[in-house]
Amino acid sequence: QVQLVESGGGLVQAGGSLRLSCAASGRTLSKYRTAWFRQAPGKERESVANINFDGRTYYADSVKGRFSITRNNAENTVYLQMDSLKPEDTAVYYCAANRLPYTNYVDIDSWGQGTQVIVSS
Repeated sequence: QVQLVESGGGLVQAGGSLRLSCAASGRTLSKYRTAWFRQAPGKERESVANINFDGRTYYADSVKGRFSITRNNAENTVYLQMDSLKPEDTAVYYCAANRLPYTNYVDIDSWGQGTQVIVSS
């Protein structure tokens, strides 16, 4: 349907910043509901941020004010800017896209491969 490739993960100290990229191919991302999820070891996957095709955004309370999701239509890429990172943000981050509305992540059709973010204290 749509292929997603993530990049930008790495190791950063607490208080630092990273920008994750999710490049799409095969379809136009602006026509999809796109999101960033994360999953820490031993924990369930959780939604971090969403952006709809109308530009409306959503953020989890745990990252609100620190993370920002944007979409560059010309680049067909979704970004997650992460500032003021905390050790609790350590996780594998996944981008995702779905043509139809969804309520649970298990219903999402397209996923990136995941990129590791490690925040040291």
